[in-house]
Amino acid sequence: MSSEQPIRWGIIGPGTIARTFAAGIAHSATGRLVAIATRNPDKPGLGEGFPGARIVKGYDTLVADPVIDAVYIATPHPSHAEWAIKAVRAGKHVLVEKPMALSAFDAQSIFHEATKAGVFAGEAYMYRLHPQTARLVDLVRDGTIGEVRIIRSSFGFDMGGYRPEHRLFANDLAGGGILDVGGYPVSMVCMLAGAAENKPFLEPLTVSGAARLGPSGVDEWASAVLKFPNDIVAEVSCSIMAQQDNVLRIIGSKGRIEVKDFWYASGKQGGVGRIEVITSDGQQAIEVEETRYLYSFEVDAVGEAIRAGRTEFTFPGMSAEDTRANLRVLDRWRASVGLEYGIETAARRTANIAGAAVVAGKSVPKRQIPGVAKPASTVALGFEFFPSFASASLTLDAFYEAGGNLFDTAFVYGAGKTESIFGDWFTSRKVNREDIVLIGKGAHSPLCYPDVIARQLDQSLERLKTDYVDVYFMHRDNLDVPVGEFVDAMDAEVRRGRIRGIFGGSNWTRERMDEATVYAKKNGKAAPAALSNNFSLAQMLDPIWPGCVAASDDGWKVWLKNRQIPNFAWSSQGRGFFTDRAGRDKHDDEEIVRVWYSGRNFERRDRAIELAKKHGCSPIHIALAYVIAQPFPIIPLIGPRTVAELEDSLSAIQITLAPDEVRWLEG
Repeated sequence: MSSEQPIRWGIIGPGTIARTFAAGIAHSATGRLVAIATRNPDKPGLGEGFPGARIVKGYDTLVADPVIDAVYIATPHPSHAEWAIKAVRAGKHVLVEKPMALSAFDAQSIFHEATKAGVFAGEAYMYRLHPQTARLVDLVRDGTIGEVRIIRSSFGFDMGGYRPEHRLFANDLAGGGILDVGGYPVSMVCMLAGAAENKPFLEPLTVSGAARLGPSGVDEWASAVLKFPNDIVAEVSCSIMAQQDNVLRIIGSKGRIEVKDFWYASGKQGGVGRIEVITSDGQQAIEVEETRYLYSFEVDAVGEAIRAGRTEFTFPGMSAEDTRANLRVLDRWRASVGLEYGIETAARRTANIAGAAVVAGKSVPKRQIPGVAKPASTVALGFEFFPSFASASLTLDAFYEAGGNLFDTAFVYGAGKTESIFGDWFTSRKVNREDIVLIGKGAHSPLCYPDVIARQLDQSLERLKTDYVDVYFMHRDNLDVPVGEFVDAMDAEVRRGRIRGIFGGSNWTRERMDEATVYAKKNGKAAPAALSNNFSLAQMLDPIWPGCVAASDDGWKVWLKNRQIPNFAWSSQGRGFFTDRAGRDKHDDEEIVRVWYSGRNFERRDRAIELAKKHGCSPIHIALAYVIAQPFPIIPLIGPRTVAELEDSLSAIQITLAPDEVRWLEG
């Protein structure tokens, strides 16, 4: 795109903020408003707020318009992610009104889609691009008030009374103060805490909040205390039912800085902004005069980024990581006050993030696991980390839509929360249970006893919303209990039909597995036919958690090859050892150092790096491809926290290592 050609904008959603942004486009140096999309094009007076723009019926029509280069998303919060992703997939650059999405997880999906499409994606905090903000950052960096110690920031107003018809009180529209205006003070204090360290932003170590949740369940006033790594403490507050003074206060060792209504800077249509600096030498008013429209700065920042081929804002605009960090703080603030919207629950969030039905894909290949009737995907999605249904559904949807159908759950993960998340997911998506291969685990230490298995399976099945699992593991072993008692307990569940495939031991030794097999055959019981131990190119030196057993050494390989027992391998990619988090000169991550650091493992890591260059991939992909290439049934368990991490892991499935490459990796 040439530097002379204007960026042709389309706006989705014709509300007040859209009209304000349209004025910013009109007074920008780079943009031109082409069209405004609405679901009610016949609304009287609609065109008056968007002079010269075409009125388009339906958001899909605007997204598909080849004339439009960039789309500004001005719909209510809950549909930001959906329409941003639809626009990005149509090849459009996007600027999304704050908050970019309901959570940091949703925002990450937007940025991931934009990265794949090679288009710009940004969050519209207009004040961040204004010269007054840059001046404020300079004052902090220059030590004008010494070391920054406390920051206080608020954005609060009073709606005058409870108005259930208004969007700010609507639970379905994610109303309340935290998402609507709380992001302003949070983004400001994070930027200033970073400025004190000459960084674009800092993310707080702790977030502790309090709020009043009104009749509709949204926050009507709320506050939070943020503690940063550099010991700066910030107090932020927001409200829709309390008028606050809205003065930003930066308190340092030698004075303080105050700014009234910092987000307006010098005014929507230009004017003079004031920064008050108070020190022991007196008070100074720094005036920032600006004739340009406030919203034109972000329009031009987007335009300049697009022309330069950048896919995100540069400082002081909010980069992708800045936006994610800001939303993580809002997520933590909401969690600390118990604020979850109904639209984030399984009962309401029944489609994928782009608003479409979740349908099984075919890109992930399937295989037949010995003893399991249904074909299963070559990798299993692990459930150790999923903080909420809304965040989990992103990864679950993406895995299933890629063709994944093998899910690894456990009674102890999240104290049962992750099992409930799976049950909510597959029922809300109306996924056929017979299309899923479900792994369950129970009898974890300290409750590693045979009589626990049935009771825990009762609870697991209730939470999973099914009457059986396809594969079941005893999560730990208890050497004080005769192995036959465990076999008897598992055999009973097989006979009851609650385990309809195979069972086995997770973190069991070869000797106990063999002993259990001998007992089962001798007594006419179902024998253990599966293992779930660590298996990785890097051999585990010290157990990650107490009771863990690795099956990566030569003795285990011979055993697995001879018996052809499938191993559902956890931590199959070495938990970060094959990424930049590890290195001979890196010792910050205690777990990686303790568990994986050895001369032999680093030699294998070096070979993985070299082989990755040959295959045009990353070393972590080689590590996963190595596991899949073994001459015995092995099913890696992967635990991605985001869709980006999931897709990165799945890309390793396409890598086929030759037997000589496998041997070379092993040395």
